[in-house]
Amino acid sequence: MAGCASSHADVRTPDDTAAARARLTEALVRTGQEDRAALQDVYRLTSAKLFGICLRICGERSAAEDVLHEVYLTIWKRAGAYEPGRARPISWLATIARNKAIDWVRAKGARPAHPVEEALSVADPTPDQSETVARDQESQRLHDCLDALDARARDAIRTAFFDGVTYAELAERKNVPLGTMKSIVRRGLLQLRGCVDDD
Repeated sequence: MAGCASSHADVRTPDDTAAARARLTEALVRTGQEDRAALQDVYRLTSAKLFGICLRICGERSAAEDVLHEVYLTIWKRAGAYEPGRARPISWLATIARNKAIDWVRAKGARPAHPVEEALSVADPTPDQSETVARDQESQRLHDCLDALDARARDAIRTAFFDGVTYAELAERKNVPLGTMKSIVRRGLLQLRGCVDDD
């Protein structure tokens, strides 16, 4: 009987998707109240999807990383305007990512690497069970790998992405040139990706 109960508990229900959406909505609302821990929750829950949107539109990983940083700065500033009854949280966030990526493409005088509609399909609000499990495992690996970085890169990445600080502000805080700070963050992100991918 116990085995039957445990296997039954592993079956994903529509309530799981609703619970995940509610968790993201709550984190986004708290972010709007200037709760930095909530912004970290939003980042953990959405960064893979939003990075996918940025990458598909920009077509360059380094550009997508820079755009993603801008996306979370914008989320930090605008979360107070999010109205849960008007849009699903992932749709609202995906729109910000799409707009920031398109702004980058326009600034470069380029064309999107993929059709915008295709990029937005990355933000499917109803992931299946295997995708959810994989995302949770990836999130855990991400934090383990972040802890393994050298202190300077780890601090820079956490401050930039979780505290909503621009590269320029970060460079000023650490008293290093802007280019150096971008290099520190980019090198750290490359090490992070290598660690996360090395399953």
